[in-house]
Amino acid sequence: MKKNIAIIMGGYSSEYTISIESGNEVYDALDKNKFNCYKVLILKNKWVYVNENNHEENINKDSFTFKLNNNLIQFDCVFNAIHGSPGEDGVIQKYFRKLKIPLTGSDYFQSKITYDKIECLNYLKKYDIKSADSISLSLNDKIDINEIISKVGLPCFVKASKSGSSYGITKVYKAEEFENAFKIAFKVGSNILIESFLDGIEVSVGVITYNNKTICLPITEIISQNDFFDYEAKYNGESSEITPARISDEMKSKVTEESLKIYKTLGLKGISRSEFIFKNENPYLLEVNTVPGLTKKSILPQQVKSAGISLADLYENTINEVLI
Repeated sequence: MKKNIAIIMGGYSSEYTISIESGNEVYDALDKNKFNCYKVLILKNKWVYVNENNHEENINKDSFTFKLNNNLIQFDCVFNAIHGSPGEDGVIQKYFRKLKIPLTGSDYFQSKITYDKIECLNYLKKYDIKSADSISLSLNDKIDINEIISKVGLPCFVKASKSGSSYGITKVYKAEEFENAFKIAFKVGSNILIESFLDGIEVSVGVITYNNKTICLPITEIISQNDFFDYEAKYNGESSEITPARISDEMKSKVTEESLKIYKTLGLKGISRSEFIFKNENPYLLEVNTVPGLTKKSILPQQVKSAGISLADLYENTINEVLI
């Protein structure tokens, strides 16, 4: 008997449109002969099932069910394609754990810690994972620009601690540029991260569990046409993404080892992607994504295809992992 699979998409953050693209790609890839697939849109003002004609049916949040032609639809598994809150920060993980409905991807703790750049980088430093010199600030903290510059130097990055798709990030070259950078970052959240600029090759590394094995996908080298790998570079074609990356075997070995170490240290599950910049041929971690983009323009699907794995097989495997 075919299982009922909800593909949740949308979310409460600025990434909701990208999440909808990701969710639609998962829906299109999954084999409808094996699964009954349902698109579920989760927004602040509504949770709804959306059919092929864009007709909506409300989801009962108490049970995560809905009625279709007078039949109650219950789900055997939920495929999480929500970037940002509530899909990537632990909130939706808690919700489905309470309902005892299997959810793809990492659990509550892993989602919560990786969604917060400050918390994630500080946690992984204890395990000798390298990252850039940084300072963290909260909204009401007293700000000393001279102290910041002495710690991280110029240029540097000002980032919202809880964001994705490069929302809330500014590259700062001069002291007088900090004020505007802080405004942009604090619009996204109440905590920000200020990091030193690392001048080196940027790479993205996908790590997945596939056929009961944790594997590192072919590495992608990122060359942005902009000042850094910002939103336009990621989604509007203003970058070159080369898979496999043009890096030495030694660099490839180091970043593969670090990526697998991060995955296992954090106890991640399913699909993930980590970003690094090489400094003196050593990888420095930028961030960890537990619900990476799955759109046509996203990096991870490119890596999956380069590895010779079909997206249909990957998504089916991701579902079957949590159904067992």
